[in-house]
Order: sequence, then structure tokens, then C-alpha cells
Amino acid sequence: MRLFLPCAAFCDILTKTRHIEHDMAQDPSALPPYFNIDTDAAQAELEAPTSTAGFARIAEACARGRADLASRGLDAEGRKQLRLFSTWEITRYLIPVAQAHFRRVLRANPELPQGVSDTEAGAKWFSLDEVLRLRAFFGAQGARSKNYLPYRPKGLPAKLVAVANFKGGVGKTSTAAHLAMSAALDGYRVLVIDLDSQGSMTSIFGGQVADEWKTAFPLLARHYGEHLRAENQRRLDRGEAPQPLDETLAAAMEMTAQDVIQPTHWPNIDLIGAQLNLYWAEFQVPVWRMAARGWKLWDALTDRLEADGVLDAYDVIFIDTPPALGYLTINGLAAADILLVPLGASFLEFDSTGRFFDMLHSTFASIEEGENMAARALGRPGLAFEWDAVRAVITRYDGAQQGELAALMQAYLGRTLSPHRQDFTALIGQAGEQVSGIYEADYRDFNRETYARGRETFDATYAAFKRLLLGIWRREELAAAETELAS
Repeated sequence: MRLFLPCAAFCDILTKTRHIEHDMAQDPSALPPYFNIDTDAAQAELEAPTSTAGFARIAEACARGRADLASRGLDAEGRKQLRLFSTWEITRYLIPVAQAHFRRVLRANPELPQGVSDTEAGAKWFSLDEVLRLRAFFGAQGARSKNYLPYRPKGLPAKLVAVANFKGGVGKTSTAAHLAMSAALDGYRVLVIDLDSQGSMTSIFGGQVADEWKTAFPLLARHYGEHLRAENQRRLDRGEAPQPLDETLAAAMEMTAQDVIQPTHWPNIDLIGAQLNLYWAEFQVPVWRMAARGWKLWDALTDRLEADGVLDAYDVIFIDTPPALGYLTINGLAAADILLVPLGASFLEFDSTGRFFDMLHSTFASIEEGENMAARALGRPGLAFEWDAVRAVITRYDGAQQGELAALMQAYLGRTLSPHRQDFTALIGQAGEQVSGIYEADYRDFNRETYARGRETFDATYAAFKRLLLGIWRREELAAAETELAS
């Protein structure tokens, strides 16, 4: 995708660049530039000092640019639109049948989606919703030896997957988004929860979030409000005056998860979005906690998702956390069954990730210790956090440059570090320019083989994750069956 600047701005940049290049060509001593800088010339280039209001002007300029970029690829109503999928792509990646057999099935069943074509004899293209319908048909009518539908044990809730690291730039949001898209292509019902007030995940999925009332914030507020209401009942029973619910809590008590979940341009991906006002939760949550020490803030997200039936409505829920270990991240991590920690194969990122795990230990051990002191005194069961699996995942991997360091990291982390490395590919940069993911890229913009090579590493990342997911589900399925037999 080409990006266009206003003509005047582009000409100004081009003119300045040519002047710099000309000066360097005329005066070799100008290289490197930090050796011979004229102080008067440097002063003349300065703009006026920036005030607080200057931040607003910069933010407004970014908002205009963001809106311009986001508008590319939107439909007539201003919504993101998912591309179509060709017969070649469907039979290679999505439904395990030969192209010839796929076409025969369509001819024999005219009630099935038939796709669209630019020409009478051209390739057929299908929406993802149509692909899901075709997958369901093959699942019911196809060969028993093939798995057309994704494995999902009956009676078990959705699996929650948190993607976290407090170092920025490690591919956290990109990894979460591509895993969500992969799971959707695989046929799973997916919910994405954006807990990062930067809202990058929300932008990728075209979310519209006007304020904090369309984020996860009302779910946290309602959880606290319910605790306060129960505490007030105990106060009344003791003859004490109740604590009033303020307007924020009163409004949150009327809301459920369904009020903040929005559909996306993917037919089987929904979103709880984020925007800047969500950061307010990082200040509000500790105020609530100080007012009610008995409120289990780390359970807020889990309890509300379960109470509102979200865990039954979806198969996999991906949680994108902020790049910091704050209250929103704690909620996301405490809710998760699986924790994925992306990092690059560099010393600094390895070191930072080690400190991240150290902080996780300190934080959750502190919560357990505080809760269990009270539990022991009252003779109640103690609190113990547990995750089905924790995996670090190397992203943006360059095998030619980072092989030795990656092997050393593997030796120290063992099974905690996924043996799959997510290779760097130019396709991710091109997709990022369009505020989209690899799976949203149309291979006709490249060619089939370039596209196939580019998506291989993301397919492999999902395969490694899915192996983890299915293993956990199968373990729980067998445990449930064993319990049922024992009873």
C-alpha cells in the first residue's frame, strides 16, 4: 500500500532532503554531521518551545493521520471488510479436500455457497462466512477419516489465553492478533479482549470504542459494585450504615459483557475493545481496593466473563495486555489458562523477560500470601493461582543472526520456551502499514508462492499453540471422564 502526503508537505520534505544531500556533497567534512554543527544554523532550525497545549496539537495530527490510514480498506459505511478467499486458498489451508473434489461437491449441491468470479471461467472466491458453512457441510457429509471441524470437548468452558510481556516492541499484539485470526480460520469462535489503552488490537479488528464504557472497565466496576452491595448487606445486618454506590458503580451494575462485546469484520471473531480512557482503571482499581480490602480484584474479569455466559459462547478468548504489570494486566493474567510471552532473540529482551517472570512471581506470591493468612485464620481453603501452560515465544527471528543466542535461551528455559521461532517476514511490515494482519492480505498483491512462504511462520506459530491447546483440552476431557466413572 502506498501512503500519500499532502503535496505541499511532500514537496517541503523533498526540498529539505535535497538541500541536506547537496550540502553533504559540497562539504565532505559534514559527514558525520555531529562533528561540524554550526550553532547559529542549529538555533535557526528550532521551532518555538512546546507547551502543554502543543501535545494536544500533536495528538490531533496523529488522530487525523490514524483516521486516514484506518479508512483505507473500509466499506461504504466506514467498517473494515474482510477479503474473500479463493478455491486454491480454501483447499490448501482451510478445508482438507482436493480442488477437483471441492468443485464437484459445489456442482452437486447448488444450495451451498457457489462463490463469485470476475470472469465466467475464472477462480471462485468466497467470504469467510461462506467458508465456515462449507466446512460445516464437509464436517457432516465428508470422509470420516478427515478432521474438517476443529476439536472442541463438550461441556468444557472456553480457554483464555493471555499474551503478555512488559517490554514493548516484542510482537505482543501482533502475536495475539494472528493467533486469533488463525483460530478463526480454523473454525473456532473467538473473542479478543484488548486491555491495552493504546488500542492497537482494537485498531487491527476495526473496533469502534467511544469511551471507557465500551471497554472491559464496566466489567471490573460491576464486580466491585457487587462486592460493595454484598458488604452493604452485611453492614445493614450489623446495624451499620451502608456505603453508597456512586454514579459510576450504579451505571456499571446495569451492564453485562454483552454490552461491551462488538462484532468485527471477521464473522467468528468478536471484540472487547480499548481506548485511552481505559487507563483510568489503573487509578480507579486501587482506590476501590483501598476502600474494600476484601475485594478480590484479580478475579474481576474471570468472574464477570463466567457470570455473563461468555465462557460458553466462545471457544478461545485472547487477552492482549498492556506492556506493564498493572491492575489490568493482573486481571488478564489471573483470568488466563494459558500464558504466552513473546520476546526477541536478543540479550536485552531475554534479560527483560526474565525480570518480567520475576515480577510475576513476586506479584502473585504476594497475593497468595496475603489471602492465605486470612484463610488460615478463618479455616478456609487457601488461594493458589495456576496456569495450564506457560510458553515464551521467540518473535521476529533471524536464523542467520540469532541462531546461537536462541539455542542458548532454549537451553536455559527448556520447555518454557517454544521450540518454534516466529521468523521475521517482510509481509508483516506490509500488513502493519495497512493496520491488518497477514491473513487479511490478498495474495494477489504478491503472488501465490510469496504469500505461501510469508504466512508459513505464522501458520507454524498457530500449530505450536494449537498443539498446546488440544493437549490441555484432552487432559481435562480425560480427567472429567475419569471423575464421572469414579462417581
